[in-house]
Amino acid sequence: MSEDFGALSGATFEVLSATEADRVTALYAPLADAVRELVEATIRTEADDDVVAAALGAIETVTASLRQRTRPIGVSYRVDGRPLPLGNAAVGVCNPIAPPVIVHHEGGGRCWSEFVLGAAYEGPPTMVHGGVSALVLDHMLGEAASEGLSKPRFTGTITVKYLRGTPLGPLRSEAWIESREGVKVFARGTISGSSGVTVEAEGVFIE
Repeated sequence: MSEDFGALSGATFEVLSATEADRVTALYAPLADAVRELVEATIRTEADDDVVAAALGAIETVTASLRQRTRPIGVSYRVDGRPLPLGNAAVGVCNPIAPPVIVHHEGGGRCWSEFVLGAAYEGPPTMVHGGVSALVLDHMLGEAASEGLSKPRFTGTITVKYLRGTPLGPLRSEAWIESREGVKVFARGTISGSSGVTVEAEGVFIE
């Protein structure tokens, strides 16, 4: 990732070795997964008063312990010249509110992800909130347009078309570069459930 990207985004980059990046991810990603499970349990629980009170006390204690040492907001990481988005709202492996999206690149500006969205991402009953679908597609199109976050290309416009409700559960998203025009890159993408495509998007990304 170029230094220009850092200037545009306002981020302060810390360079990590591949070994250190693996260590950080291995340490904190399971914690984020556990908190994601906690969020799901919190939404769906019908536990008795004493169980909820005990859980509340335990969570407050754990939260205080984790706050003993924190990194500043705005600090990001790079590994081998590419960003490692630990706290990203769409794909941050250390961010428990981020959908559990892991992006796979095929080259040539194409990428895909398979993931499961649970109760934390619900809009209409049993369906994914439309804003969550837009979040996922904005990021997927951005990953495609920036060729794996290797080029500083940012969302100019994005149009999302909801074909039908997206069910909670296993989903697949795909994105690809459709064309280029000067500093503009045009990308498209979809989200699909077991019955086919539910959401489509197209966007213009500016370098």
